[in-house]
Amino acid sequence: LMDIVDKAPDSTGDIVTAIVTHAQFMLERDVADNKAIGNSGADDLLSRFPEGVRLVTICNTGSLATASWGTALGVARELQSRGKLESIAALETRPYNQGSRLTAYEIMVEEMNGTLICDSMAASYLKSKGADACVVGADRVCANGDTANKIGTFNLSIIAKTFGVEFFVASPFTTLDTSLASGDQIEIEERPADEMIDTGNAPKGMSCWNPAFDVTPASYITGIITEKGVLKPD
Repeated sequence: LMDIVDKAPDSTGDIVTAIVTHAQFMLERDVADNKAIGNSGADDLLSRFPEGVRLVTICNTGSLATASWGTALGVARELQSRGKLESIAALETRPYNQGSRLTAYEIMVEEMNGTLICDSMAASYLKSKGADACVVGADRVCANGDTANKIGTFNLSIIAKTFGVEFFVASPFTTLDTSLASGDQIEIEERPADEMIDTGNAPKGMSCWNPAFDVTPASYITGIITEKGVLKPD
């Protein structure tokens, strides 16, 4: 963006026009990339589950988190448009409840066959209700495929592997960070204790450990759904 500003004429109006033009370009690219991710994920899943797909997701990865379409939820949206989304379960995503506050809202607006569950219900849900795949988003993907995402994603991947459920990360290529060899190099943000205490109605002064993200090892990931296709281990 700075290169665009530097190349623009000196007038304030020209600089503003350059910034707005680039912002519009970024918006259009994000929507196009997200829709391509949705198509890639839907095509891949329907190649194995042609009658319909049962999904599980965590956090919010829809139009409220992106420009207008979504990554992981964009896959669900594409399946829904094809009449092939059998069901989708959204984890509430403690401690900030992005799943219950945001994803549940998008599921209802899109009239998907959705169910909201507590994070601690994921294992019981997969055992009793079943699912074909978990599809989650990503904040960063390392060179080896390790993926950082909202806290609780690693837990879900372990549960999915236990029950033989495919586990996909939906993420654009811009999230790939090849400068990091593995997830061990990702610095995980730890949030203030008060934020966890307030959302959980815990007693004031209670000691808390409140990481915002976790890292899912590549060995738990079936594939990474990108705008250029689905990347899977050799």
